[in-house]
Amino acid sequence: MSQKPTKIRWVLGILLFILGFVAYMDRVNLSVAGPMIMNDFGFNKVQFGMVQTFFFVGYAAMQIPGGMFAESFGSRKAMTIAITWWSAFTMFTATASNFLTFGIVRALFGIGEAPLYPAASVLVAKWFNKKERGVANSFILAGSFIGPVLAPMITVSVITTFGWRAVFYLFGVLGFMVALGWWLIARDTPEGHPLINKAELEIITGNEKETSPMKKIAPWKNFIGSTQFWAIGIQYFVTDYIMYVYLSWIPIYLMEAQKFSMKEMGIMVSFPWLALAITTLTTGFISDKLVAKGVSVFKVRTYFGAIGIIVSSIALYLAAGSKVPNVTVAFLTLSLGSLGFTFNASWASCNDLGKEFTGSISGWMNLWGNIGGVIAPTLTAVIATRYGWQMALTMTAMIGIIGVFAWVLVRPDRPISIK
Repeated sequence: MSQKPTKIRWVLGILLFILGFVAYMDRVNLSVAGPMIMNDFGFNKVQFGMVQTFFFVGYAAMQIPGGMFAESFGSRKAMTIAITWWSAFTMFTATASNFLTFGIVRALFGIGEAPLYPAASVLVAKWFNKKERGVANSFILAGSFIGPVLAPMITVSVITTFGWRAVFYLFGVLGFMVALGWWLIARDTPEGHPLINKAELEIITGNEKETSPMKKIAPWKNFIGSTQFWAIGIQYFVTDYIMYVYLSWIPIYLMEAQKFSMKEMGIMVSFPWLALAITTLTTGFISDKLVAKGVSVFKVRTYFGAIGIIVSSIALYLAAGSKVPNVTVAFLTLSLGSLGFTFNASWASCNDLGKEFTGSISGWMNLWGNIGGVIAPTLTAVIATRYGWQMALTMTAMIGIIGVFAWVLVRPDRPISIK
């Protein structure tokens, strides 16, 4: 009688969902609490945008080191350290007292979160075969996008009862608990997990042994000379830029431009993120099915990646011109939701392009994405202050053109040469 495979890899998939959920809950809380913080400390839009930019400076700077750390020391250790670090600085956010201290705390918070996604990409490459990686990558992404669905409602409730500082203490404690759970349950490789059986190992590896147990340094010279390497970064700059405009400013935009109350905003702002979580998960399943049926990786990743940006940009442009609040929310929901196709294709492409250096490739891609995060909060604030919210959203939509052209050059069906 054949052995029934265990399901340890899917347990880790669920844990990745939880990690992504907590990470984005911690990020979005600042923008939801933004009106209170701006009022308490007298910040204008540009100053508050800069406070959010400090996070992305720290976050972007540690993307490649975070990916290399995960490749060298394993995802279990890298992600445990990351969760513990950022949870501490989530709590320290409540102690900030001026522009400088807010900036320092949020930069250090960003440094802590940086290794999470590159390390998760390394874990997926080791724990899932190539026909399952679309779904596997979608777990942490979907968790990330469910975070902003629930965060506004929870944050608004906590703020109205206990004040804005209580939010950061609450989620800091939650992060410490998640870090402990991850350390106890996760392992770097399937072979190292005490609960996995031979049948599941065969599903993951296809009976193939690791060809080289020695740790290698990513061939950066080859990477830098690759058009694909630059293209995967540039398209993610565009994707993350659009997403971070939502993360940083849509709560305040809905209150200022669309005249929603804080409680109404807490509900309305969740719809775009819910749509993004659903499309990310759905795209993961669909893309894996298509690859399993023999559809080329190039078509699946490239079409999904480019179409996501196209639809997102068109819908955001329509949202910018809408004068009816509920219609605006509907367009915003379609816009952000469409990016689920692109996010899933992006992270799956890191596995396709990088192979054993997935952590380095994903760190590079996420570095570019978070350069978008560095620019988006402050630039959006400047445009909104000088020219209004309609122009700010329109300019965000226009940047999508660059991302579509970049996807043509990614060619995820051709791993980057490491010779």
